[in-house]
Amino acid sequence: MLRYTIRRLVVAIPTMLALIAVTFFLMRLAPGGPFDGNRKVTAVVKANLEAAYHLDEPLLMQFGRYLWGVLHFDFGPSFKYRDYTVSDLIWKGFPVSLEVGLWAMAIATVIGVTLGTVAALRQQSVVDYSVMGVGMTGVAVPTFVIGPLMQIVFAVSVFRIFPVAGWDGSIDTKILPIAALALPNVAYIASLARGSMIESLRTNHVRTARAKGIGGWRTITRHALVGGMIPVVAYLGPATAGIITGSIVVEQIFQIPGIGRYFVESALNRDYTMVLGVVIFYGFLIIIANLIVDLCYALLDPKVRYD
Repeated sequence: MLRYTIRRLVVAIPTMLALIAVTFFLMRLAPGGPFDGNRKVTAVVKANLEAAYHLDEPLLMQFGRYLWGVLHFDFGPSFKYRDYTVSDLIWKGFPVSLEVGLWAMAIATVIGVTLGTVAALRQQSVVDYSVMGVGMTGVAVPTFVIGPLMQIVFAVSVFRIFPVAGWDGSIDTKILPIAALALPNVAYIASLARGSMIESLRTNHVRTARAKGIGGWRTITRHALVGGMIPVVAYLGPATAGIITGSIVVEQIFQIPGIGRYFVESALNRDYTMVLGVVIFYGFLIIIANLIVDLCYALLDPKVRYD
């Protein structure tokens, strides 16, 4: 397994290089520049700004300079947030996004797996139809609708329990954004868990366990649930990385100073280095998450081996 892990990490290097190259040149193809949104300046001042950030050099030279900096873990300065480097902003916003994202995925996993398992055990019943109805609703309703609805119900007009927006680290400011992120994932996980559990309950080893009379609960937890979790684990890897760095809508709605909010503002302001830094960081998380998922397969399925 160690050899497999090392091989996957080595293969990830050209993937990251391709990601950096595509993002770099796409950002340069977009109309406008990082200084176009500022107040009108003379051509001399603009030329001096571009020279200070090496934007006056040929594009390939800019790419080589940026790639050399990335190899030294230097993502460059931010064009929008003056006196901050990209690394400073990523490490400033990432802990907030990490906390919200991990709590949301943990809650979504527990509730989704529970609902999916119950629905699979009560197939074609009222419970099953209710769970799937809730699941389809959660999938169909987007986050930018769920967030404002939760603000109206729990902060503005009905209950007025939580603050509308803002982030001060208290639990009151965390509950609504975490719930808004968790609800759509509850729907996805419940649907995946239900389908995989139905298939797992029909496998030969689960039927054999039942025939041995080891008990219904023990059969479900030790045999059916382990096999039924493989599709859920496959979804959790990329979903966790995406929800940590890509919770853009929720961070905007609830005014959370996370990495997603920085990414949106940087994209709108053509902050090349910040966008590139977030994309690279996001791609790295995706690669690591997929690697962890593949390694978890060997723990869940004894037939899977990485030699």
